[in-house]
Amino acid sequence: MSTSTTRGPAAPGRGRRRPRYGRYVLELVMIAVAVVFLFPVYALITLAMKDPRQISESPLALPSPPTFGNFGDAWSSASLGPALVNSTVITAVSLLLLIVIGSTGAYYLARCARGLGYGLYILFLLGIVLPFQLGMIPLYRLVDDLGWLGTYQGMVLFYTGIQLPFTVFLYTGFIRALPPDYAQAALIDGCNHRQAFTRIVFPLLRPITGTVVILNAVFIWNDFFTPLLYLGGSDKETVPVGVFAFVGQYVSDYGLVFAGLVLAALPVLIVFVVLQRYVIKGFAGGLKG
Repeated sequence: MSTSTTRGPAAPGRGRRRPRYGRYVLELVMIAVAVVFLFPVYALITLAMKDPRQISESPLALPSPPTFGNFGDAWSSASLGPALVNSTVITAVSLLLLIVIGSTGAYYLARCARGLGYGLYILFLLGIVLPFQLGMIPLYRLVDDLGWLGTYQGMVLFYTGIQLPFTVFLYTGFIRALPPDYAQAALIDGCNHRQAFTRIVFPLLRPITGTVVILNAVFIWNDFFTPLLYLGGSDKETVPVGVFAFVGQYVSDYGLVFAGLVLAALPVLIVFVVLQRYVIKGFAGGLKG
């Protein structure tokens, strides 16, 4: 007696290996993209550690031997010390104001307001779309009338106003993605909205705060045109303006020039490395909202 068994149709893909060449091609493309992005960094660091003779003979080869004295010479010749202090003060104060004003304003728009909040939110989005270059002349005249040209106050006021719409946009999306139960429980326990925000909500905003700090710090630190316009000729010049004057003075000694560029980029690079893990978290949380 023979027993016949009927087998159903094989599951799709079972017993067959998926071709891996697609993954290999993707990995090769990503490696090529990484090389393209890392090549300027390699050239910058390599040229910063060479003397003029090595640069003229083999500009892209590894330095042999490396010349670390360029960094000390660039620091003293370009007066990067005062410029770093100026950039640090302007960036830190601007970030503090952006975090305080942007987070509290976003909390109001996301939690406390209804129809008015949506209109204000659209108004902030318009501030992102419109290029700030359109208001450079009126803003310059405003700062001049206030007597704040060549001062920290003028730059802090400018950067806070320019970057506030983008900051509110990031915070609002992230707060909308947060469950409102924690803040509501605090309100039931007798807290007002300010206490609920400072004690409950703001500690939960750590990922998006890291994103706000990184993106705004990179913009403020690397901005060249605005400090040149508002601080040019004063003792409050920032790092990009100082490096620009240094490049014009020592354009023939590229080792010193690139060493100055490395020193100028190093602080914001350190901040980015420390806080870079919050960037994706902040954007992902904001997109969910």
